[in-house]
Amino acid sequence: MKSNEPRSSSSCAACKFLKRRCTPNCQFAPYFRSDEPKKFANVHKVFGASNVIKILNEVPQDQREDTVNSLVYEAEVRLRDPVYGCIGAIASLQRKMVELQNDLMVTRAHLAYYEARPSTTASCSFLDYDPLNVNMPSVFVDTSMSGGLLDSFSQNSSFSMNQSGSNNEFGQFPFP
Repeated sequence: MKSNEPRSSSSCAACKFLKRRCTPNCQFAPYFRSDEPKKFANVHKVFGASNVIKILNEVPQDQREDTVNSLVYEAEVRLRDPVYGCIGAIASLQRKMVELQNDLMVTRAHLAYYEARPSTTASCSFLDYDPLNVNMPSVFVDTSMSGGLLDSFSQNSSFSMNQSGSNNEFGQFPFP
């Protein structure tokens, strides 16, 4: 809801949460509608009302809605993961990206190995192929780059248990 749009006569979610009267010039009203009380409750729990007002006052009018959306997202993630917040989610995604890039490198090395082999149609058997135990020449694979990758991938680190024994959607530790 934009600040120049008319709003209903009911209080905004912030004023309801703070149990105060919502004035026509309320700074929260354009961004925290009355039908979204959880949105402001999360932001208030993490940042506090006075800090949100300070942040909004420092941001140009045309960027305030994006700022509030960012605060809402950060608050929700911070409540799910109080230690790392957004950084934990970003680190987990970066770790997955590195694992996938390594998998791609290994797969390309396998393809290069099989494309470079002399083609023999009579003795070519895929039954003998073991992708986890292929002895490829070092020309095709730099083992220092891919070492332990398949083991770490098979353990599926993004769904590992945290120290308290419960699943954490961002993985056990966000930093490699």
